[in-house]
Amino acid sequence: MEIALFILIAAIVFIVNALKVVPQQNAWVVERLGRFHAALAPGLNIVVPFVDRVAYKHSLKEVPMDVPSQICITKDNTQLQVDGILYFQVTDPRLASYGSSDYVFAITQLAQTTLRSVIGKMELDKTFEERDDINRAVVNALDEAALSWGVKVLRYEIKDLTPPKEILHAMQAQITAEREKRAVIATSEGKQQEQINLANGARQAAIAKSEGEKQALINRAQGEAEAIRTVAEGNAQAIRRVAEAIEAPGGMNAVNLKVAEQYVEAFSGVAKEGNTLILPGNLADMGGMVAAAMSIVKAQK
Repeated sequence: MEIALFILIAAIVFIVNALKVVPQQNAWVVERLGRFHAALAPGLNIVVPFVDRVAYKHSLKEVPMDVPSQICITKDNTQLQVDGILYFQVTDPRLASYGSSDYVFAITQLAQTTLRSVIGKMELDKTFEERDDINRAVVNALDEAALSWGVKVLRYEIKDLTPPKEILHAMQAQITAEREKRAVIATSEGKQQEQINLANGARQAAIAKSEGEKQALINRAQGEAEAIRTVAEGNAQAIRRVAEAIEAPGGMNAVNLKVAEQYVEAFSGVAKEGNTLILPGNLADMGGMVAAAMSIVKAQK
């Protein structure tokens, strides 16, 4: 009975040690008698108890790792404190286990040395403007070296660039001066544009005024010409009607009567102004004068 119980317990222990359940996005490295045997995939796996053992466990997820802050020297001999974060992922569990004794430490150190080298080639102002170039340079250098460690470096991001306080004060003063310069330039350009706009406005107003005066003169001249033309046409029309009336039956008699009336009226108004009266020599022969006037009209006809 005791032997059977011992065998049962041994069987349970054997089965428990033989079955390995690997979580998703994980990889377990199994060594058989001290040598690499296999990398267990996620799910249920069977190993040989007491012969195989799980030597390393790796997560295949993307891992963010904070790179310790460090002091870098720029090309213009300025100290710059740099703080960054690195993202990497294990792609080969076997190389991650045997390629380096501590790939996390190796990546961290390589990131720091690469960062110092990249920043040492730049001036201080460029380091703030070319963060993307710095990040790409660090990633390229790390990714090439990390291939032998079974690790893929995905991204590197600079979190903070902190120059010394003296440099910060100088940069702030420079920024203030630059902003004041831009403000002065903007003000002067605004005044210049204002003067240009005023000059253009005055020019346009003068042109518009001269055009208006020109058009007014043209309109006035056209109006006067039209008035003269209308008067002339009216006089011509009147003359034509008078001629037509004279040509009509009895027209000549009417003309004779009208001439006689006007002749008499002319003599009646001779003495209206002044004290001198001028009379024709043959005033008694009024009928003869009328006849003479009528003869002139007939002659003109």
